[in-house]
Amino acid sequence: MNRDILQGKWRELRGRLRSRWGRLTNHDLDRLEGHIEQLDGLVQQRYGLAREQAEKETKAFFDTCEDLTERHDKDQPAASGGEETR
Repeated sequence: MNRDILQGKWRELRGRLRSRWGRLTNHDLDRLEGHIEQLDGLVQQRYGLAREQAEKETKAFFDTCEDLTERHDKDQPAASGGEETR
């Protein structure tokens, strides 16, 4: 999972985060913007989870967001394979 791509799709990701973790406030999500790696700690704090459990849950969440990166890949022009076209 490429978290850099997900940061570029923040609005869609934000909606999914709120659907998954309803205890996260808009303020929490505003603080996360651009710092997705902080989600583990925020989930741990809001839900009273052990660090390992929060990491497991956020990893599972990001695995469900693969469709965001797949659409990004489709938007990219195909590599020419080194051949020059005229």
